Amino acid sequence: MFSRFENLGEKLLELEGKLSDPSLLSDRDEYRKVSSEHSHVVRLHGLFRSYKKVERELSDSKELLKVEEDDEMREMLKNEILELTEKSVELEKQLRIMLLPKDPNDEKNILLEIRAGTGGDEAALFVNDLFRMYSKYAEMQGWKVEIMSRSSIGIGGYKEIIVLISGDKVYSRLKYESGVHRVQRVPETETQGRIHTSAVTVAVIPETDEVELNIAPHELKFDVFRSSGPGGQSVNTTDSAIRVTHLPTGLVVTCQDEKSQHKNKAKALKVLRSRLYDQMEQERHDKISADRKSQVGSGDRSERIRTYNFPQGRVSDHRINLTLYKLDDIMLGKLDDIILPIITHYQAEALKTEQ
Repeated sequence: MFSRFENLGEKLLELEGKLSDPSLLSDRDEYRKVSSEHSHVVRLHGLFRSYKKVERELSDSKELLKVEEDDEMREMLKNEILELTEKSVELEKQLRIMLLPKDPNDEKNILLEIRAGTGGDEAALFVNDLFRMYSKYAEMQGWKVEIMSRSSIGIGGYKEIIVLISGDKVYSRLKYESGVHRVQRVPETETQGRIHTSAVTVAVIPETDEVELNIAPHELKFDVFRSSGPGGQSVNTTDSAIRVTHLPTGLVVTCQDEKSQHKNKAKALKVLRSRLYDQMEQERHDKISADRKSQVGSGDRSERIRTYNFPQGRVSDHRINLTLYKLDDIMLGKLDDIILPIITHYQAEALKTEQ
């Protein structure tokens, strides 16, 4: 497996040469691609060097143990061999993970779509809670959050909100958040203190540009209208809101947040392009066998993935049987306690399929 790592030093020098070429700076996409590959190779090279160092030390310790006669020294060598073996196994696992086929979308920004499901106003209020939670997490990661579209209910909640989250490897971190998020709590309007259960759906869609998915102009229908707020009242005196329909698929996207028709149109097209790309990806995944999907995660958005229980301060992720009693922290955006174990779980499942 590790024979392919022997030339990493040469590959590193090659990439460093490309990065030092001034002409590369004029091509942003190519620069981003080379820079990302360089970061990957640097980490891989460092891991492999650490692995080889541990293997050498392990071999030396085993040889010493064969000839050592002092009981105290033998015990020390045995402990050292145990520690080095554990290090070797962990480093080998990390190297195997880095050799797994890369998800081509991992480096991308995302469109995060959060929609109210069952539960009426309480579900719409939880849409806002999840939006705030993901926004705080994005802020901690140094990512940028831009609202693309939202539909308010007037009491601080949303029927739907779509945001663009931009930054370093956003999709790789948040791709497993798609699915049904269930909330159990006593609504503010509940006078008898009864716990209600509501549901919200989350979709994580990789951002797609014109190069990746070109849509012919004749496939699009544009409608313009005046923006409206909660209750249907007009919030703009000009026809700046945009509704764009992709005629071949029937997909419809509406944007009305901006006062400029041009800006709303640009946002609507960005959302539509990414949804079409996502639809194509979903169709491709549907062709994969059910067995394979169960091993690597299907991304099925009808799947209930998580429950937030406010009376008990508990959050549970049902895919990996993880329960944490730190709901307040989670809602403040401290999501790594959930996200990292999920990523580790799916990497372990992917490793099984590669063996």
